[in-house]
Amino acid sequence: MTFYFTGIRSFPKLWKSNSYFGLSSSHSYLSLFLKDCYGIRNQEKCFSVKTMSAQNTKAMNLLIAKARCVRKLDESSNKQVSADSSHMFAAGAAKKRSQMNPSSKDPVLPPVENIIQLPTKPLNSEEWDKLKEEFKEKANFENWIILQMVKCHSSVDVAKSVLAWVAAKNSGIVGYDLLVKYLYLCVFHKQTSEIIDVYEIMKARYKRLESGAYTLLMRGLIYTDRWREALLLLEDLKKVMIPSKKNYDDCIQGALFHQDVNVAWNLYQELLSHDIVPMLETLKAFFDFGKDMKDDQYSNKLHNILLYLRNNQLYPGESFAHSIKTWFESIPGEQWKGQFTTIQQSGQCLGCGKTVESIHLSSEEYEFLKAKIMRDVIDGGDQYKKTTPQELKRFQNFVKYHPPFDVVIDGLNVAKMFPKARESQVGLPVCLLSFFARTLFLEQLLNVVSHLAKQNLQVLVLGRKHMLTQNSRWRRVEMEKMQKQASFFFADNISEDDPFLLYATLHSGNHCKFITKDLMRDHKACLPDAKTQRLFFKWQQGHQLAIVSKHPGAKITFQHILSYDTVVQTTGDSWHIPYDDDLVERYSYEVPTKWLCLHRKT
Repeated sequence: MTFYFTGIRSFPKLWKSNSYFGLSSSHSYLSLFLKDCYGIRNQEKCFSVKTMSAQNTKAMNLLIAKARCVRKLDESSNKQVSADSSHMFAAGAAKKRSQMNPSSKDPVLPPVENIIQLPTKPLNSEEWDKLKEEFKEKANFENWIILQMVKCHSSVDVAKSVLAWVAAKNSGIVGYDLLVKYLYLCVFHKQTSEIIDVYEIMKARYKRLESGAYTLLMRGLIYTDRWREALLLLEDLKKVMIPSKKNYDDCIQGALFHQDVNVAWNLYQELLSHDIVPMLETLKAFFDFGKDMKDDQYSNKLHNILLYLRNNQLYPGESFAHSIKTWFESIPGEQWKGQFTTIQQSGQCLGCGKTVESIHLSSEEYEFLKAKIMRDVIDGGDQYKKTTPQELKRFQNFVKYHPPFDVVIDGLNVAKMFPKARESQVGLPVCLLSFFARTLFLEQLLNVVSHLAKQNLQVLVLGRKHMLTQNSRWRRVEMEKMQKQASFFFADNISEDDPFLLYATLHSGNHCKFITKDLMRDHKACLPDAKTQRLFFKWQQGHQLAIVSKHPGAKITFQHILSYDTVVQTTGDSWHIPYDDDLVERYSYEVPTKWLCLHRKT
C-alpha cells in the first residue's frame, strides 16, 4: 500500500511536540507491531547497527575428598540465604538457583557482516544515496534503515529526512510500512502534531488499518485535545477483532487524564467482559485518580479491583503498591495507615501483628479441588498419551489396598537431584566422574527414604520398571533396602509420573505431602477456571516438599512450607497485599515476599 504526501508539513521543518504528552519511554511497540505485523524479522540477517573402566582406591578417595570440599563450600553459602525468602515458591528463588548453577556454555553471537553507523542529524538526498551505496542489499535499504532507527529510537528529524528522500525519488509516494515506522517514532518522542498529521492522512486514505497502526494512533491521540477520536478508533477495531489489553489501557488512561471517569469505568467493565486480564498500569491509574476523593461508590469500585487481584492471584508491582497506600491514606475522614513489611513464618504480620490467612485448605475446598483434579487431570487429562487405562486402574487398586500415605515421592526425580554442574567442579577425569555419578544416583533416593522412614511415616515411592533391572545405577541391595522402608509402585517405563503422584497424594488425605522438583504447571493449566487453579496452587504450596540438602552423605533437610496464603486479603478494617519488589525477578509460579499492610486507625 502506498499514498501521496499531499498536504503534509514539509519534512525539513521541525514539528513541535506538546509537553503534557504522557508517554513513558519504557513503552515499546517495536516487538508488537513491527515484528509480527510487518514481517521484518528476516530483514536483519546480515546487518547490525552501531549507535555508538577401572577405578582405584586412591582416585576414589581423592574424588570423595574433593566432593566434600565442594559440599562444604555450598553449605556455607547456603547459610547466607534467609529461610523466609528462599522457599521453593518465594519470589527470586529460581533466579538464585540459576546463579548457584550457572551454565557453562557461552552464548553464541551471530556473525556481523555489515556495519552502518546511523546518522545523528538529517541527511540530504545525496548523503542518503551515498549511504545506500554502502549497503549490500540495496533494494531493502529504506525499510532496513528506518527499522534500525525505530530500534534505536532515533530522532524524528532524521527519520523525516529518510521519508523526504524516498518521496523525492518516487513522485511524492511513500510506502505504508515506512509511514507506520515513522509513526512509531513520533509516538515514542511525543510529537503530537506529527501524529495528528499522519492520522489525518491515514483517515483520508484508508477505511481500515491493521491493528498495529490503530494501536499507535490511539496511544498517540489520548493525551491531545482530540483524545475522543482514540475511542472512535477503538470502535473501528472492535468491528474486526477484540481489542488488546493495551488498547483498552490507552483509552482508559486517556479518559482518566481528561477527567471522564465514567468512560474509563465503562471501558474497564467491557475489558473484563471479554475475559481479558487488565494491565496492572490500568488498575494503578484508577487508584491514582481517586487520591483525596471522598466518594463511597468510587471506593467500592477500587475495593473490587483489590478483590479481583485476590481472585486471580495477581500481584501489584512496587509502584502500584505505593499508589494503593497513597489512596487509602488520602481518603478524607477514614484515617488509614499503611506500611511496607513482611510476614513471619507463623503467618503473623510484622506491621500490625495480625495473622494472615492460612495456606491450608478447608475441608470443603479440599474436597472440591480433589474432585476437580480427579476429573480434569487424572480421568480427563492427557495422561493416556503416556500410560493406559489398565495401568491407571492397577495403580488405583494399589492405593486402595494400602493405608493412607504421609509422603509420596517421585523416585526418579529425587534420584536425579544431584547437580551435574557441581560434579564437574570437582576437577576429576570424566571416567571417574561418571562412576561417581552412578554411585550417587541411588544414594540420594535411599537417604530421603531412610530419613522419612525413621520418622515412622508411611512413604510411597513412584518408580519405573527399569529400576528393577540390576545394573550399576539401580543396584539390587539398595533397592531391597528401600523396599523394606517404603511402599513402591513401578509404572511402565513410558508412563508419566505426575498423575500417579497427584492421585496418591490427594487420595491419602489433606495431611499427605509429596516430593518432586516438578512444579506441575501443565497440570494447573488443565484446570478449567481461575478459582480451581488458585486452589490447586494453594494446595501445592502447602504440600510440596523441597529438599535443601542435595549432596549425598549430607543430612537430609526440607525447606519450610509456608503456613500462610500469599494473596490479597482483608478483614474490613485491614488489608494485606503482597507485592512485587522492583529489585526481584519473580517467575510466574513464585509468590512475593514483600507485603503492604493497611489498617484503619481507631
